Amino acid sequence: MAKKNVNKNTKLDTSPVLKGEQAKQKDMKQLQIYDIFSLAALVLVVAVCVAPLAAEMSISSFPHHKHIVQKMDEAFLAVNNELNTDITVSWVSERCYQCLYQNLGVVSGAPSPGQPSSADFVVSTQHTITLQLNSTEANLELCTFPFHFGEHGNYSLWVKNLNNSSLSNCSVVTDADPVNSYIPILIAFLVLVGLAVVYAIGKTLLGLNAVRSIFFQITGTMETERLINSELGSPGRTVTTVTDNILPPPPSPSKRLRSLDTFRGISLVIMVFVNYGGGRYWFFKHESWNGLTVADLVFPWFVFIMGTSIALSINSLLRSGTSRSSVLKKVVWRSLQLFIIGVFIVNPNYCQGPISWDNLRIPGVLQRLAWSYLVVACLDLLVARAHLDIISMEAWWSCGLDILLYWPAWLCVLLMEVIWLCLTFLLPVPGCPTGYLGPGGIGDMGQFINCTGGAAGFIDRWLLGEKHIYQNPTSRVIYATHMPFDPEGVLGSINSILMAFLGLQAGKIILHYRDVHTSIMSRFLIWGLFLGVISAVLTRCSTDQGFIPVNKNMWSLSYVTTLACFAYVLLVLVYYTVDVKKWWSGAPFYYPGMNSILVYVGHEVFEDYFPFRWRMVNSQSHAEHLTQNLVATSCWVFISYVLYRKKIFWKI
Repeated sequence: MAKKNVNKNTKLDTSPVLKGEQAKQKDMKQLQIYDIFSLAALVLVVAVCVAPLAAEMSISSFPHHKHIVQKMDEAFLAVNNELNTDITVSWVSERCYQCLYQNLGVVSGAPSPGQPSSADFVVSTQHTITLQLNSTEANLELCTFPFHFGEHGNYSLWVKNLNNSSLSNCSVVTDADPVNSYIPILIAFLVLVGLAVVYAIGKTLLGLNAVRSIFFQITGTMETERLINSELGSPGRTVTTVTDNILPPPPSPSKRLRSLDTFRGISLVIMVFVNYGGGRYWFFKHESWNGLTVADLVFPWFVFIMGTSIALSINSLLRSGTSRSSVLKKVVWRSLQLFIIGVFIVNPNYCQGPISWDNLRIPGVLQRLAWSYLVVACLDLLVARAHLDIISMEAWWSCGLDILLYWPAWLCVLLMEVIWLCLTFLLPVPGCPTGYLGPGGIGDMGQFINCTGGAAGFIDRWLLGEKHIYQNPTSRVIYATHMPFDPEGVLGSINSILMAFLGLQAGKIILHYRDVHTSIMSRFLIWGLFLGVISAVLTRCSTDQGFIPVNKNMWSLSYVTTLACFAYVLLVLVYYTVDVKKWWSGAPFYYPGMNSILVYVGHEVFEDYFPFRWRMVNSQSHAEHLTQNLVATSCWVFISYVLYRKKIFWKI
């Protein structure tokens, strides 16, 4: 708006040189827009064409020995029994900790020597499974062995008698080779890397004067630039005098760190991709219980960078003279808006039809963001300072000053963690052992079937009711649980506050060590190392055997410290490349990071609309799902870029 409100005198005094500069800037903007549109078009074309082609090539070369329709992550297993007794086939996944074997089926005994009986089964190919074969009559274990089946492969399991009739031999034969379901990921990765390299080379070449001259000659804009810069301009053009250099430069606005928006954009883009399905690969889905996958990384990172933004925004408001009561009103109002949007707009219960008060899910992603934002912002308002002094690294006590200055807030967070520990490990849960952290179901040898989540699940069911929490937890996939459990439940919200507060600490480091890049990065790395050590102690460097395992469903303490460790390390890398060395502009992640709420809400609301989803030719193809999810995610990146160019940002 400021550019439009220019008076007539200023326009009359504009020199041809300034007009030339404006023309150059206009041409460069057009070039940038052309480059972005070309890049987006290439991504969509290649994603739509190449990935399905690779899938067809891999499928067409597959010899179908068995005429059976197989789904994703499934293989065909024919069990051939040469014994004269029936055998029971059971299985268990290697990712299922201390689990009961699940019945796969029964194979009858051979009718006569040399004529084995056979039974066909479908097995999972996501993880290695352990097969156990027992004699049905004597309940005698015949053999047990692990095997990782390949997707759409055909296998035969032969059970034979050895020379000694009391011993049996089990062997697996591959009748038809499986398909390589990871080829679409490799192709997509290579295409995206190739496009990024081509874009970087093209941008570098366009920066050269010789190439720009050729480009302008081809497009016809060079003649316009020459005329503007010639002596035929208006006689009233001004010449910069020596005294202009004596005047102090105008005050520059507060610099916004692109690395923070880039970090937020990285977590948001991955979040959108995995929410859309992530190609239906298991590592782009949430872990069933303990452990980590790619999908488990992004939400805590988003909470972390939200805490960093809280520190910077509240400091900016206080420096501008805004009263703490006014800031508190804004914080409460924004938290309320996030909570309402999460409950009534972004709610998974819409998949079951019109929303109903009887089964309305109360917890959720935006609800947890609202709660974490409210608590951490209020804590920061209690201790935040409008004018901060840059901390010197010379004093021996300076290493902890950015913590000591805010000790009341740290004390509150530590007290909340004590509450979490007491409720988790000391609260009696009916029918369950005190301090239970397991998934229930078939886990722990089926002893605690209805104890999913221990105290965390019990508190949610007691406070909110079973119908108002998440009905399909990821623990059902491997552990065969049937109890509802909410990964955004009440007890886990305490640790999400800790995650946001650790992000707030990153913001305090940026404020206190502003423009001292080495100090900022060293503090980030120290925090990352410190949190990593805590995680190693809590988990004992194992998935299931630690004191507090890493668990996304429960947002365990080790989960928060581990993800905060990763966040600090990633923030160092992004900060160094984007804000310090300026090797990378942050694109394309920078654009969705500037419009995070709009992208998140939009991708949830329009999930089932074209071009984000369409009817696939083969819904059991990883390649088609990956193509659809990449196109949908790219669309939101492109939308955020257009909104950025139009200066449209949705703030609540």
